[in-house]
Amino acid sequence: MKDRFISGYNDFVLPFVIGMIFILTYLVIGIIRVIVQLPAADRKKFFLSLINPRLWVINLKDIICDVLLHTKIWKRKPLLGYMHSSIAFGWFMLIVLGHIETWLFVPDRLSTFYYPVFFRFFVMETDHTLKGSFFFFLMDFFLLVVLSGVFLAMFKRIRSMMFGMRRTTKNQIPDRLAMYCLWAIFPVRLLAESFTAGIAGGSFLTRPMYWLFSNFLTNTYHILPTWWAYSTLLGTFFVLLPFTRYMHIPTEAFLIVLRNAGIKVSHPRKGYSIAQIYSCSNCGMCIDACPMMGQKKNLRFATVYFNRLLRRRNWARCEESADKCLMCGKCVAVCPVGVDSCNIKRSLRGLRAAPAPADYSYFTSYSLPEGVENSKEKVLYYAGCMTQLTPVISKAVAAVLDHAGVDWSFMDRDGGICCGRPLILAGRDERAQEMIRRNTELIRQSGATTLLLSCPICYKVFRENYDLKGIRIVHYTEYFDELVRLGRITLRNSGEKIVYHDPCELGRGCKVYRQPRRVLSAAGELVEAEKHHDESICCGGSLGSLTLSYEDRKDITLKALDNLMYASPERIVTACPLCLKTFSPYSPKKVSDFAEVVAQNMN
Repeated sequence: MKDRFISGYNDFVLPFVIGMIFILTYLVIGIIRVIVQLPAADRKKFFLSLINPRLWVINLKDIICDVLLHTKIWKRKPLLGYMHSSIAFGWFMLIVLGHIETWLFVPDRLSTFYYPVFFRFFVMETDHTLKGSFFFFLMDFFLLVVLSGVFLAMFKRIRSMMFGMRRTTKNQIPDRLAMYCLWAIFPVRLLAESFTAGIAGGSFLTRPMYWLFSNFLTNTYHILPTWWAYSTLLGTFFVLLPFTRYMHIPTEAFLIVLRNAGIKVSHPRKGYSIAQIYSCSNCGMCIDACPMMGQKKNLRFATVYFNRLLRRRNWARCEESADKCLMCGKCVAVCPVGVDSCNIKRSLRGLRAAPAPADYSYFTSYSLPEGVENSKEKVLYYAGCMTQLTPVISKAVAAVLDHAGVDWSFMDRDGGICCGRPLILAGRDERAQEMIRRNTELIRQSGATTLLLSCPICYKVFRENYDLKGIRIVHYTEYFDELVRLGRITLRNSGEKIVYHDPCELGRGCKVYRQPRRVLSAAGELVEAEKHHDESICCGGSLGSLTLSYEDRKDITLKALDNLMYASPERIVTACPLCLKTFSPYSPKKVSDFAEVVAQNMN
C-alpha cells in the first residue's frame, strides 16, 4: 500500500474537515462551560478524579460497556441492543482500524486527521500481503456490522414492537435530518470503497461490488462524486449534532466521567445537568416505562420530552412536566445513559419561590419518649408518618422484635417529626434541613447504634441526607432477613402463594431486592409479578407528584395490581405503608405488609 497522491489531499475532504472542526470546537466550549458551572466542591471532585487510577479503570469500563456496547439495552431488549451497539462499536472499530492501517502503511500521514477516514481513496494496493488482506477483511466486516445496525434502525421506524417498544420518540426536523444523514453515511461509504476496491483493495464486501459495478460503469468519473457525498454526509451530520438527539454520541463519555467522580445535580440546567440532558439519546425507552403513560394525554410528560424542553429552556412546560412526575425512578432505571431525571426535576421544583414562610420552632417541643434517651437499647425504631397512619405495621414490627429478643426503643411512639423526604421531593431542601437537624439530635440523644425504618421513603432520606456516622441505618426487610439467617426467628411455610411488590424507594431507590424475597420464600410460595425488581410498577400513591389527578393515580394503581396478579397469587405483600394504603381499596386479593407476614408465620 502506498500514497496515490503526493499531496495526500483532495478538495472533497473539506465538508468533513469543516464539520469536524465545528463539532470539536462546540464540544470543547461545552465541556469548559459545564466545568465552570459546577459548584466548587464538585469541580474539585472532578479534577481529583482525573488523577485517580482506579477511576480511570472504572471510566474506561463504563465507556466501553455503555457507550460502545450498550450492555444496558442488551440486557432488556437484545435486538435493540444489537442495533445500537452494531452502529456504535462498528463505527468505532472502523475509525480505529483506519488509523492502524495509516500507521502501518503510510505512517507519515498519521498526523493528517482526515487521512485515516478516507484511507481507501488516498492509497493504492501495490502487492497482496496477508497483513493487507487481514485489514481488508476487518474493514469490510465492521462495515457490514454497521450496515446491519442501520438497516435495523430503519426497520424500527415502522415496526418498533419487534424491538420491544410500544412507543417511540417523535423526532423533530433537525433530528430527522441527522437521522437520514446517519442512515446514508455507511451505504455511501460502501459505494465509495467499492468503487476504489480495484485500486486500493477490498475484501468479501467491497470486491464483489467493484466487480459488479465495473461491468456497466466503464469509466472512473463516478469515484470522486461518491467520496464527495460521503464527506458531505459526515460534515452535515457533525454540524447538526449539537442540535439533535445524536449529541449523546460525544457527550455520554464525559457524563460517565462526571458521574463516577461523585458529582450530583445542583441546578436543572447548569453544570452536571447540562451534561445529562445533552447525553439523552431520545431513545424513548422511558416512555413505555413511565406508569403515567397508560393514558395518552400524559405522553407529553415523558422524561424524554422533558429533557428536550429543558434543552430549549421552555421553563413553563418543564415545570408542568416536573410537577406531574411521580418521582418513582423507573425512567432512570431503564435509561441506557443513566440520566438522573428525577433529581433534575426536583432541582427545577426548588427554583420556585416558596408560597409561604414556614415556622418550625415547634420542633423543639418534640422529644424522645420516656425511657428512650441514653437507654441501653441498641436498636431505635422510627416508624415515620405513613407507618403512623397504618398502625398494623408498627404493631407487627414490635411483635417480631420482641419475639426475637431485640433490645429496642420506639422513637416516635407518641408522635414525631417527619423525615423530610416529602419536602425534598418538592424541591424544598432548605426547609427539610430543619426536620433533619432536629431528628438527628433526637437520634443521637437516644444512644442507639442501629436505626430501624419500616418506610422506604424514610429509609432513603436517612441514608442519603442525614449525617448519622456511627449509627447503622437499616430497613426492616434487611433486618428481619438477618434475624432469620441468625436463627433468632424461625418461620413456618404456610404454602400460601405470595407475590412481592417492590416499592419504588426501596427497590429502585435503595436497591433492596433480595432480602424481602428471601424471607417471604421461607413464609410461603413466592411468585413474581410480570414486571418486578427495577421494572416494578409504581403503586400510584407516590408523594412525588404534585399535580397528578386522583383518576390518573387510580389508573396507575389498577395497572400495578394487574401486573402483580400475573401469577395468580393468593396474597400481595409490600414493604411500604404508602403502597399498602394505596393497593388495599382496589386489590382483588388481600394486601399485607411484609412485617405482618413475618409476624403471622413465626414459630
